[in-house]
Amino acid sequence: MGLFSRGTATTTAAPTAPAAVDPALAALTGEYSIDPAHSSIGFTARHAMVTNVRGSFPDYAGTLVLDGANPAASTASIDVKIASIDTGSADRDNHLRSADFFDAEQFPLMTFRSTSAEALGGTDYRITGDLTIKGVTRPLSIDLEFNGSATDPFGNERVGFEGKADILRSDWGLTWNAALETGGVLVSDKIKLTFDISAVKSAATS
Repeated sequence: MGLFSRGTATTTAAPTAPAAVDPALAALTGEYSIDPAHSSIGFTARHAMVTNVRGSFPDYAGTLVLDGANPAASTASIDVKIASIDTGSADRDNHLRSADFFDAEQFPLMTFRSTSAEALGGTDYRITGDLTIKGVTRPLSIDLEFNGSATDPFGNERVGFEGKADILRSDWGLTWNAALETGGVLVSDKIKLTFDISAVKSAATS
């Protein structure tokens, strides 16, 4: 089942009836809240040129608005609390919250607001939007896999997605680094972002 519609080329000028909306797709129409207890927003950075450090932002809120009649018009909005950053090291997390990196006191939120969506084939999609970090807004495209929909044992209607994207942190003004005696730098500029999203449909739109 697709999530975002795609146009189909035709070779005849004869009028054709509009394509019927997939009932299963139409049933997804509505507003959804991301469930942080069953979702994660993570990142991976190269450390000292030899290993990876992984972290996450466990405190966030997000909304998806899915349009079954025109799926490409679906939208996503996420607000992430920078202070919640967790890499498994209190010292490192405090450094990341400081002005050297995110400056969480002055810029407490990282936000994403989608601007478009497109189908890539099968269950693969791409969401493009504006990512704002530390007061800098730049476009970001996230490749997504739609994992489907289900009703959980508590009667909640859910949809699920997995996503990933690569960014250069310097594009958002995150430039702190330290040179290594053996060459290279302590923290990679390239950051890998990962998203595992479970979202619950609002009762008002069920």
